[in-house]
Amino acid sequence: MQSSITPVRQATRVCAFCRRHQHQQRRHIASAAATTIARNTQCFPPRALRNTNLAPTSRSSSHLPNISVNTPKRAFTHSARPHSAQSSTEAAAAETETDSATPQTHYDFFPQTLPQGPPPQGPFAIDVRALRREFLRLQASAHPDLHPAHLRSRAQATSARINEAFRTLESPLLRAQHVLSIRRGSATSMAEDETASVRDPELLALVLETREVIEDAESEEELEGVRGENEGRIRESVERLGELFKGDEVEEAEREVVRLRYWMNIRESILNWERGKGIVLEH
Repeated sequence: MQSSITPVRQATRVCAFCRRHQHQQRRHIASAAATTIARNTQCFPPRALRNTNLAPTSRSSSHLPNISVNTPKRAFTHSARPHSAQSSTEAAAAETETDSATPQTHYDFFPQTLPQGPPPQGPFAIDVRALRREFLRLQASAHPDLHPAHLRSRAQATSARINEAFRTLESPLLRAQHVLSIRRGSATSMAEDETASVRDPELLALVLETREVIEDAESEEELEGVRGENEGRIRESVERLGELFKGDEVEEAEREVVRLRYWMNIRESILNWERGKGIVLEH
């Protein structure tokens, strides 16, 4: 009999221990659940608590209560629209800033030498030495070898644009044609048309006479007088263009640019003079 009673007593003692352990565990779980419910309740304002549904729980349950807040869908739609509008506005502003930072004219490449921009806001005359110094600094910073491999093509394009801008602004004739293209827009002006000519008999007679003198010269010394007179005409034409651009007299400036082209062609003919070689003056 004792052999059968002993196992029963041992099983009774083990079950009591387990029951005490389970009881303590349930008390610990209930206490943690109550603490969590109190913390979650404090996170909602009084108005939200009236729309809060607490799922019933038993004392022995270890799960947290399900809390649902009835939030109108209109609120989500209203909050998403400003975000989308703000993103579109920021993207448009960034694109506008990029476009504004891109040089639109040759003058925009040289803000230090030409801060006022092209005429009529700025003067037509340019300090070529200061322009060259700024040009060299820009070319040094835009050199392709100073940029990573994936940016070298872009640096080469920028360097080419800087070089074109300098060559255009350095020459009074090309500069005047560039200013006229800005004032006229994209349309080709008379000053850029190589077939355009001035219908002035006195001017044409002077050009033909100068051509004969250059062709008949036996030495470069004989061309000194012609060179001096022609340089004087170039200075007068540039000064007149400055006045015309300042007054925004575009049509008269176009005619003066055609005259300047005659004088620049004569200068080129004198520089490239060779004994016994004929010259061709572009009209």
